[in-house]
Amino acid sequence: MSFDNAYESLLGHEDAHWAFGTGFSEALSGVNREFPAGVDRDDLAAYCLMLGDDALIFSQRLSEWCSRAPELEEDIALANIALDLLGQARMLLTRAGEVLGKSEDELAYLRDEREFRNVHLAEIDCGPGPGGDFGTTIARLLVFSTWRLALFSRLRGSADPVLAAVAEKGLKEIAYHRDHAAQWTVRLGDGTDESHRRMQAGLERVWPFVDELFATHAVEARLAGVAVDPASVRSEVDGVLDAVLSAAGLQRPADTKAARVAGMAGRDGVHTEAMGFLLAELQHLHRSLPGAVW
Repeated sequence: MSFDNAYESLLGHEDAHWAFGTGFSEALSGVNREFPAGVDRDDLAAYCLMLGDDALIFSQRLSEWCSRAPELEEDIALANIALDLLGQARMLLTRAGEVLGKSEDELAYLRDEREFRNVHLAEIDCGPGPGGDFGTTIARLLVFSTWRLALFSRLRGSADPVLAAVAEKGLKEIAYHRDHAAQWTVRLGDGTDESHRRMQAGLERVWPFVDELFATHAVEARLAGVAVDPASVRSEVDGVLDAVLSAAGLQRPADTKAARVAGMAGRDGVHTEAMGFLLAELQHLHRSLPGAVW
């Protein structure tokens, strides 16, 4: 074959089932998977679902920007961030699945909306569809990555070896995510009048969902030494966000709180209207062709 066409080379592969996206090693390959003594495994699985769902759902949201970002380099950057989060989700869902008796694919594609445990910030619709805006996506990425970096820096000391390994691997990735979002925040906030307006509007859009990030769930409270109490990272996160907003000439929005249903939110499986539409797209192919493989 001449290989003048990029797709021609695919036809000559010895494995007839080979295709892009296949051949991944097991998500937790090489990681110590012993369960820590004295830890409730159901709580551990629930906590892994929380962190894994955060990553999975936000990865799906970021992937919506493919081919729609304001410049080619940003298309690639957002896709890479989405892939980083997808990798974290695979490991965390695999760990949860060891307790629940389900695969990472089953947990990603075959759960219903009320079974997901991600925070609302990961799921809200910020674009690129109707009403979406790049400034809002950057505001969400800044808040999410700053919060997750603070969590993961502490999670390295978790008594669960899998959580500790995921945190250790994810730290460099999330540090880049935060730096990338911070640079764009300053670029837009300290740019033109229009970019400043839209970046400020983006902050106002996501800020009602910030408070949920620091609410301690009962599962987290029971997993002392394994989980990280999100309330313990608030001052650190606030300090980073205030520094970035100051450099960008932006105002910190008022600390309003998004409405809850009977006091419940994403960690309890109660989601925003946007979640159902997101899952319909995320899960469509797998549910349409159950058991299909490349």
